Amino acid sequence: EMSEMSERSKQNVAHGLAWSYYVGYLKIVLPRLKKSMEEFSRGNPNLLACRKTWKLHILIPLSCDVYDDLEKADSNIQYMTDLTETTLARAGTKKRVYKHSLYAIRDEENQLWHCAVEYATPLQSLYAMSQDECAAFSREERLEQAKLFYRTLEEILKGSKECADTYRLIAYEEPEEAETHFLSREIVWHLRQEHQEEIAVLEGSRPHSPCTALDSAELNLQISLSDLPQPLRTDGF
Repeated sequence: EMSEMSERSKQNVAHGLAWSYYVGYLKIVLPRLKKSMEEFSRGNPNLLACRKTWKLHILIPLSCDVYDDLEKADSNIQYMTDLTETTLARAGTKKRVYKHSLYAIRDEENQLWHCAVEYATPLQSLYAMSQDECAAFSREERLEQAKLFYRTLEEILKGSKECADTYRLIAYEEPEEAETHFLSREIVWHLRQEHQEEIAVLEGSRPHSPCTALDSAELNLQISLSDLPQPLRTDGF
């Protein structure tokens, strides 16, 4: 009966997607990312000069609107190349390939910033469920699940020693009126933050965070516990 109640309220969808994404993908690729970035940087020292950006930047639009081609999402985002592939045998598939794409992001001053960036692919599942009559997943439920996915993934990664300092979650709400370069500005803001963090470490000071930007911590505060689906049990299990 409890299982049926959980399924009807869809409380476990985002939680399960976040864990699957971590165990089946991020836990595999993130520990290998620094090596790939270092190999690329040796041949292109000027493009990835800031080591703080040697991370996988994971886009989490709360609308679950995911583009397969980032260049179509924003013309200020241009594909450059792929980093070194990781090939593993997984679940019966020989030589399964994992790779990340490196992009050049153009800011409002025409400066180029370089990073590995991709969407959190489970959001495509949430979006597809909201479009499928069989899933009976409303738009409001999709938003709640996207928030829960972000919060759950954030907590999982914070507790992962293998993935420490190899990722940056970029969660955002898109503006109601379409903005041509909203996504590139969002990514560049995070890259600037990482540059400030590296400078702060070198100088032994604390980075300054501009109050006008919406960063991960601020978004986390906006998503209150009351907005999220509540677990059936309250004993912590």
